[in-house]
Order: sequence, then C-alpha cells, then structure tokens
Amino acid sequence: MTHAIRVHDYGGPEALQWEEVEVGDPGPGEVRIKQTAIGLNYIDVYLRTGLYPQDQLPFIPGMEGAGVVTAIGEGVRDLKVGRRVAYAGPVGAYAQERLIAADRVVRIPETVSDETAASIMLKGMTAQYLLRRTYKVGPETTLLFHAAAGGVGMIACQWAASLGATVIGTVGSSGKALIARSHGCTHVINYREEDVVAKVKDYTKGEGVDVVYDSIGKDTFPASLDCLKRRGMWVSFGQASGPVPEFRINLLAQKGSLFATRPALGDYIATRKELVSTANDLFGVIAKGKVKIAVNQTYPLAEAERAHRELEGRLTTGSTLLIP
Repeated sequence: MTHAIRVHDYGGPEALQWEEVEVGDPGPGEVRIKQTAIGLNYIDVYLRTGLYPQDQLPFIPGMEGAGVVTAIGEGVRDLKVGRRVAYAGPVGAYAQERLIAADRVVRIPETVSDETAASIMLKGMTAQYLLRRTYKVGPETTLLFHAAAGGVGMIACQWAASLGATVIGTVGSSGKALIARSHGCTHVINYREEDVVAKVKDYTKGEGVDVVYDSIGKDTFPASLDCLKRRGMWVSFGQASGPVPEFRINLLAQKGSLFATRPALGDYIATRKELVSTANDLFGVIAKGKVKIAVNQTYPLAEAERAHRELEGRLTTGSTLLIP
C-alpha cells in the first residue's frame, strides 16, 4: 500500500484527504513511477472545486510530477526500470506512486534535477506553447503578462526576454514587482495601485501591446482587450479570479479587430512528437541558462491542504513542490 491525496467531494482545501491507496501493476503501455517531487499548480484548485469535473469520485488531483520508473507494462519499449522521468498530465499526481501511460512521460536530462523537472513540466511547457506557438514572440514583440511573479509568469517572462521581446508584467505587491523585474520584465505594473491600461499605453507610447497573456480571467476583463494595439491578440489561458464574463464577439471588432484565443496545454502536446518536442525545447532553454527556475515553496504531500490555502491566498511566488 502507498499513500495519496484524494478528493471525495468537490470543495475547499479541506476536501484534500491523505489516504492509503493501492496502485497495482502497470497495464499494457503503462509504467509505474515512484514519485520524488510533484508540482503544485492553479489548475489543481480547479480540479478540487469541480470547475474541471472528473469522470468519477473519489479522484487523485495533480497534473505534474517527476520520479523513477519502478515497473513497466507490456509493449513499452523505450523506457526501463530506474529511468528518471517527468510528465504534465493526466490527472493523478498527488500520490507517492502512480501508474501512467508511457507515451505521456519524458526522460529527464542529466542536467535537470527531479525537483526542477517536477516544477516546470506544466508551467514551462505552457510558457513554451504560449510564446513559441500561440503567438510567436520575437525581438519586435511587446507583450503584457498578467501575474508576472507567478509560476508560469516567471518562466515565460524570462523566456520572452531571451527572445528579445519587451515584457510588461502585472503584479499585486511591491515584493512581487521586484521578482518580476529580476525575471525578465522591462516594466512592472502594480495593479493594486496603478491603472493597468493607462500604464500600458504610457509604456507603448499610446499604441498598446501585440499580445496579452491572461491567466486571471474575470478581474482583468475587458481591461486586457484595452491594452492591445489594433489586430492584437488576447490569450486567455486561465481564470484565477473567476471565469471571463460572456461577451459578444463584435466587441473584438469595436476594440480594434482583435484576435482572442483560449488555448490549453493538452492540445499542444496531444501527440508523442509534440510532447517530446515541447519538453526538449523547455529543457534546452534551462540548460542554456536562459530560464532559471526558482522553487520557492515546498510542502510535504500530506500537507496539500495547507499548500492549496496559501496558493489561493496568493502567498506563493514562482514554483511550488509537494514532496511525497
């Protein structure tokens, strides 16, 4: 027997229960992993509350982890026992051991620790698709990144800066402003004290930005649209403050023939080839020192409830790990 965090009923952090579970042997195409580190992400809150409902209850939340392969199922050819691997999805990460499809894990390079890998798979691959595929960022790009001191923000802003972009970040405190500036932001706006739209217009000489990356949702709409230049792109990839209100699509025309998209990581790593390519790009920029990873908080896995309370209270910065 091993232990995991399970959710029996959707709800607050108290819904996270530390329990004994049985893992079993890997089936065809699966591997069993003894996990060494698990990433904490805001999507875990959406899973716990039922915003992203699961097929059945109880379930084990969590979408990101790293560890060592301890058993291999029939038909698995390119992994062996003892191999260090990491993954982002499917759900079930909050466990000491787990089963997972072999084609959903990637090998961790020798240059990357388990802790780093577990903290970057979801956030780092999200940053990769946002900057390299949803909108291809380059030296001519000026962008706005909300929650610049958050887990995705700290990775994406460094990466964007290394691509030559001008990065404007929003944060909620002076402490987080310092973090954002040290992680690639050219300009930082404290949204609690400053008018975000007005400051963006100041920094861009009235033009607006090419692209806004928005994981906040309700609280940043429609302000995010007002920060864009004509034909700019609004990328809504999360809703930390609640869902974006429904709006008529002609609003995009009224505000400058804007583009809007609601991407999800799963659609950018749907195939094995896409997954490996995305992960390798991420590992590459880390190996070259273009993106430095800060694991700023660690909690025992058994204390996932406390970790969730502090995450939702916006008391965390950068990456957070749960240690089995």
